[in-house]
Amino acid sequence: MADKVILHCDELETFSYPDTCPFNISRAKKVKELLLSLGMYTGDDTIEVAPVAATREILEKIHAPEYLDEIKRAGEGQFDTTMLHMGLGTSDCPVFKGMYDYALLASGATVTGAQMILDGKADAAFNPSGGFHHAHKYSAAGFCYVNDVAMGCQTLTDGGKRVLFLDIDVHHTDGVQEAFYDRNDVMTISLHQNGKTIFPGTGFPKDIGIGEGKGYSVNAPLPIGTYDDTYMKVISRVVMPLIHSFGPDVIALEIGADGLASDPLAGLNLSNNVYGDIIAQLQAFGKPILAVGGGGYNIENTVRAWALCWTALCGKDNPHECMGLGGVMMESTEWHGGLRDREMFPDEATKQAVDPEIDRVIEEVKKNIFSIHGI
Repeated sequence: MADKVILHCDELETFSYPDTCPFNISRAKKVKELLLSLGMYTGDDTIEVAPVAATREILEKIHAPEYLDEIKRAGEGQFDTTMLHMGLGTSDCPVFKGMYDYALLASGATVTGAQMILDGKADAAFNPSGGFHHAHKYSAAGFCYVNDVAMGCQTLTDGGKRVLFLDIDVHHTDGVQEAFYDRNDVMTISLHQNGKTIFPGTGFPKDIGIGEGKGYSVNAPLPIGTYDDTYMKVISRVVMPLIHSFGPDVIALEIGADGLASDPLAGLNLSNNVYGDIIAQLQAFGKPILAVGGGGYNIENTVRAWALCWTALCGKDNPHECMGLGGVMMESTEWHGGLRDREMFPDEATKQAVDPEIDRVIEEVKKNIFSIHGI
């Protein structure tokens, strides 16, 4: 019988980005602590598995050897200015001791989960330490050094699987899109804040892939202020029809929590309820799910959201236990109604600004993509 697997180990907790960097490695540890306190971390068919560090072989399927060599040198304290051209030593990709070892272990967790799915040992695998979707073949970007998502998807395709990758992080999945832009065995769907208003400035509806990959890169740039109902409208009108049409063997999911209201680096206005609801809809396809973390810079809200996602993946989420005070709406974790947030209602000005833009994006994506897939 296949298990629900969460990928984590004590060694992951020994690393740290510099204090000046918003990216906080402790989130995965705090997810574990919260779930343990609720008695929802492991059970009969839910287990923790220690990741295996990514091998050079899988790394080189996504990244250039010379770039990997420079990350290793930087992590050993051998920094020089030429590394800046590879995105290393910047404010969002700082150099720190052990960075290469951390990157290999955190990304290896995603590969470990993918391999367990291939081996029939897991039907859901979650790596809260993963989600480094901005790493490119030759460069680091956006707190990301090596692209575990692309490596996880590559592992699955090497095993003969068709992969649907849905990225609901607030930032465009530029590195993953780049890795599979000319391929049709991985469909990437990215819902993100419009690149005109946020890093990395990419991911527009016209970007649909090339060659055999034409129509297999899907981008839905969302306006500032996007709220739960409008977000789920994009899911139902764009994402679900494409999954039905594509017919994946495995669904990969990036659950960046920086789309939550009050995240300090972004401008969407979501509650964590959308994450639980999306996972429930994905589970209805009856396919294995490989999930990773990603962004999320309000630490407490991110931890609650990922804990909710784990319970949803394990079939233990109760959408009705959401009465109380707190959550992202109150910018507080003093919450007495479970892991879900209280329902949030936009004001009329927000609806008038957001709703027409959401409808426009949906229609543009459908126009560019749906006919390619016979929808």
